[in-house]
Amino acid sequence: MIRVMLCDDHPLLLRGLADLIAAEPDMELVGCAADGMEALGMIAACRPDVAVIDLALPRLSGLEVLQRVNREQWPVRVVLLTACISDLQVVQALSASVAGIVLKEAAPETLTQVLQQVFGGARWLPSEIVQPAIARASAFREAPDPIAELTPREREITQLITDGRTNREIASALSIGEGTVKTHLNRIYSKLYVNNRTAVAIMFARKNKG
Repeated sequence: MIRVMLCDDHPLLLRGLADLIAAEPDMELVGCAADGMEALGMIAACRPDVAVIDLALPRLSGLEVLQRVNREQWPVRVVLLTACISDLQVVQALSASVAGIVLKEAAPETLTQVLQQVFGGARWLPSEIVQPAIARASAFREAPDPIAELTPREREITQLITDGRTNREIASALSIGEGTVKTHLNRIYSKLYVNNRTAVAIMFARKNKG
């Protein structure tokens, strides 16, 4: 019997996946969570064999849950469920020993197969997602100037981050919405293979100093 835990902040999707698990005679649904903190508590309490975690969650992201599980060495295999995933997130997930990556559009058809495979010790890592991400990450590491990969607008935002501006201040300075600033930030993080604005500022400051 495969003990499964699900976590997604979209109730309809969560219910649909729960129904899939319930229909499988060799699987038992031990819990459902709606955010990352709840998922961590449930993993610690229920100790499922496999946890299917949405990548984009309130409070803690699916990636942060995976990284915590990896640090604590809990005996649970984590499958990340996502509508889209950046190269940086793929590399970070692989580094944290992710057991599987499943696109939401494919979940209804493939999830039970994924669970059986990762429970058996294998990994479910679609080559069309993982291989390009690894190739681009390798090319980035060999590139002499990663900052040069940024668009002019991304460089503007990076400069403002280095100046210590908040998202609201950046939005005001560039006459764009805060949501647009966040979108640019996520693209900058992905291109520079970092996951926070401090790392961006350090890279940009070093580049300008050099």
